[in-house]
Formats: sequence, C-alpha cells, structure tokens
Amino acid sequence: MDRLLNVTTGMSVILLILVLISVRRAHIRVEYSVTWLVAAGAMLVLSRSRTLLETFRSWSGLPDTPLTLFLFAGGVFLLMFFRFSVIISHLRDDNIALAQRVAILEFHLRESGRLAPVKAASSTHET
Repeated sequence: MDRLLNVTTGMSVILLILVLISVRRAHIRVEYSVTWLVAAGAMLVLSRSRTLLETFRSWSGLPDTPLTLFLFAGGVFLLMFFRFSVIISHLRDDNIALAQRVAILEFHLRESGRLAPVKAASSTHET
C-alpha cells in the first residue's frame, strides 16, 4: 500500500512539474492548465493523506483503499476529458462559423469588383 501511494505521489509531482513547464513554454494555455494542476494536486493530497483516503473509501463503500484512489483519479480525469471535449466542440463550431463569414466576405468583395475572381485550379488533395 505504501509503495502504491509513493508511486502515486511521484506521478502527481511529475504531472505538476510537466504542466508548469508547459505553461512557461506556452505549450498549454493557462486556463487549461488550471484543470490539470487541480487534478494533480488532488491526487497528491489523496496519496499523502491516509485519513482523507480512508474517509473516501468508507463513504464510497469500496473494499480497498488503492481501488478508491484510482477510482477517484479515473473519475477526475474522465471529467477533465469531458470538459476538453466540450471546448473542442465549441472551437469546431466557431471555426465553421468563421469560415462561413470569410466566404460571405469574399463573395461580397468579388461582387463589388474589389477582389479578382478565383480561377479554377486543379487540386491535388481532397477534403
């Protein structure tokens, strides 16, 4: 049990460090890093606090403390993945709307004569 908690602590610390490095190098936006930092912090606290972990175990009715820890971790990351799926869906919708607005703008510019008509070009890739 102690070895498992120590491994979980190590993984949580590594995740915290990776997220902070990614924020510093601008590989991840700050608003997304908060979710990862909270998840890693929660795992760190649970892996170091046996009383809190035992409280979660008795509350959930699970037979094993390690099972409780990993069920909690799985639930947290499942919620994070759902949140990011919602964000990606919104970005996709925004991208489609923006492409439509650009197409309308190009149409109006061509109609007013400010933009040269597009020549038919052969495309090497399909969409």
